[in-house]
Amino acid sequence: MTRENRRPGRHFLQIPGPTPVPERILAAMSRQILDHRGLEFGQLGRRVLSGIKGLFKTQGHVIIYPSSGTGAWEAGLTNTLSPGDKVLMCETGQFAVLWEAMARRLGLETEVIPTDWRIGADANQIERRLKADTGHTIKAVCVVHNETSTGCLTRVDEVRKAMDAAKHPALLMVDAISSLAAADLRHDEWAIDVTVSGSQKGMMMPPGLSFTAISAKAIEASKTAGLKRSYFAWDDMLSMNSTGYFPYTPATGLLYGLAEAIDMINEEGLDNVILRHLRLAEATRRAVEAWGLEIQCRDPKYYSPAVTTVVVPEGHNADAYRKIVLDNFNMSLGTGLNRLAGKAFRIAHLGDTNELTVMGALTGVEMGFDLAGIPHQKGGVAAAMAYIAETASTVKAAAA
Repeated sequence: MTRENRRPGRHFLQIPGPTPVPERILAAMSRQILDHRGLEFGQLGRRVLSGIKGLFKTQGHVIIYPSSGTGAWEAGLTNTLSPGDKVLMCETGQFAVLWEAMARRLGLETEVIPTDWRIGADANQIERRLKADTGHTIKAVCVVHNETSTGCLTRVDEVRKAMDAAKHPALLMVDAISSLAAADLRHDEWAIDVTVSGSQKGMMMPPGLSFTAISAKAIEASKTAGLKRSYFAWDDMLSMNSTGYFPYTPATGLLYGLAEAIDMINEEGLDNVILRHLRLAEATRRAVEAWGLEIQCRDPKYYSPAVTTVVVPEGHNADAYRKIVLDNFNMSLGTGLNRLAGKAFRIAHLGDTNELTVMGALTGVEMGFDLAGIPHQKGGVAAAMAYIAETASTVKAAAA
């Protein structure tokens, strides 16, 4: 039997999820399992169900499912809509494509506002379409807050203003799977009806939990919604969650990790977490610009704080480049998805990430260009380092 040679140091996991899991969370998850009907578990359940609300900036209910974020998508649609209902969706990237495909498979009628995959959802287009829907046949507007395939962020506050300007009663549903604890997200203030997220991105946990923040309007819609649901039914969850329990066996180990993740985010301060992501994203973009390469997101208004998607020059293959980086520097970069396959790679700056993590990643990216023969200008790492050094005093002051 042959064994793979050991590679010293840690693996750089620079993909936009799953992200590296901090030691504190790993340690918390190693506890012995509790009786999920016992008193101690009820205390844990109330702790996480209450704590997660602050990260969504909501006073309402947040439901936790043992599932990926895709499960929360399905829960959001099936609990609020009926067969044949029309939903307005914006194709901002691969995950918007997948959400739309799910909606069709569930028996919904979808109408898609296309983009060139280089911006977030255009609130003006949404407003025009809703104003034209005088019969209010559109029952929900669905947008991806942070599209990890493209590195584009949708301005959900502008989408809400557009819906209000159109005086349209549709539900607002937001995929915040990679933006929770990474980007500014205000479930209550922006009057979002359904916000879904997952554990393996900004929450710094392994995959396996999804979170669904729901408004009173969404709960009311669930009382008459006609789509079939069982495992993902909200009513059973809301009834049991009121005492800290779940209607079926919960993922206890992940809930231990969730409690620790919430504590870690609150210790740093949610606003500081968001500012950290913005700062590291800007450092990364400065590196890409200094290399003379193209950022997939073409409008700074929509820049993602979680991931930067980089277009490789014509005649070069992004996946071949990623393999060179992995083989030589033990670093995983995100692959290009769908129409970006082979044409782009992604640098994540998401989750438990700091200045040196990003600098190490950018150094590997720049060295990889030389090995792969990708034409670029020198100095990307230096540009990022200069920005981080320039803003270090601001970060120190904010922490104090």
